[in-house]
Amino acid sequence: MTDLTQNRWLPIALLTASNVFMTFAWYGHLKFKQLPLGFVVLASWGIAFFEYCLMVPANRWGNSTYSATQLKIMQEVITLVVFVGFAVAYLGERLRWNHFAAFLCILAAVGFTFIPKE
Repeated sequence: MTDLTQNRWLPIALLTASNVFMTFAWYGHLKFKQLPLGFVVLASWGIAFFEYCLMVPANRWGNSTYSATQLKIMQEVITLVVFVGFAVAYLGERLRWNHFAAFLCILAAVGFTFIPKE
């Protein structure tokens, strides 16, 4: 492996970029409810292709540094961060206190995941 693929930050950057694509694939069509469902499904698949082009290398290369469980937990937190930005900026939604409380619970899960092995 090259130094680039062993970089601790590369998987995080790739996971973040892949989540931007996936968030648009899953939720971007909500602003275009007049479009036929079949069209948005196909468009979402097209967008999701690019998500996979980033997610698979992120997990492959990231597994040289992180466990699969750590990668999954990181991905979930990244997904929430990306989604919150998307929901506020793109969909115009407002966050409430319970959303932040739920996010803190997820961050606690990250902390438990990264506790050193015995």
